[in-house]
Amino acid sequence: MTYCVAMRLSSGMIFVSDSRTNAGVDHISSFRKLHVFQKDDERTLVLQSAGNLATTQSVLSLLRRGCSDAEKPHLMNCSNMYDVALLVGDMLRDVLKRDGEEFSGTLILGGQIKGEEPRLFQIYPQGNFIEASVDTPYFQIGESKYGKPIIDRVLRYDTPLDQAMQCALISMDSTLASNISVGLPLDVMIYRSDTFSDGEQYHITDQHPYFSQIRQLWSKGLLSVFSQLPPLQL
Repeated sequence: MTYCVAMRLSSGMIFVSDSRTNAGVDHISSFRKLHVFQKDDERTLVLQSAGNLATTQSVLSLLRRGCSDAEKPHLMNCSNMYDVALLVGDMLRDVLKRDGEEFSGTLILGGQIKGEEPRLFQIYPQGNFIEASVDTPYFQIGESKYGKPIIDRVLRYDTPLDQAMQCALISMDSTLASNISVGLPLDVMIYRSDTFSDGEQYHITDQHPYFSQIRQLWSKGLLSVFSQLPPLQL
């Protein structure tokens, strides 16, 4: 299992992914689930993956290979994000048709192509997709239930990017605390609208000072608030 969250906000986008793909008594595996495709001053695309690792790796390999074929649509020549979502959805559906639909996978696609605003899509195994909106500015894939409450309480379309990243990290911390199948390290990215940059990427381990600090503060804060609840009166 995995957990990925992406947010499309008024000033840009946030992406956070864990890296655990297998967790057993004697075997833990980690693979990157956040993948960036960038073309200077023209486009920045981000893909996050959850589900069967062989399926999602195959999709990503085929998408990368396709970028060298100038005769066909690919990630670097699609004119808008909607067409990119169609391309990725078609690739995912084709891989599942080839390998068997029981090897399922789900993707989040976000980014910006010059000439339009940043856009965010969740792509399903069938190849269809939905787009984030002002009212629903985020998507989660994988083990999403533990990290959803904090996002629903805090996040708004106009939330500043730094606060949105804090929210996403606390959402991830809640998931890490409740599910062994989600694990460190994390891959995170902040994308600021109209920069077409991939420079704000970070790799967070259990030794990361800021992540450790906010995890501890959040835990202490919850315990403190709980202790201040009024006496039970039913």
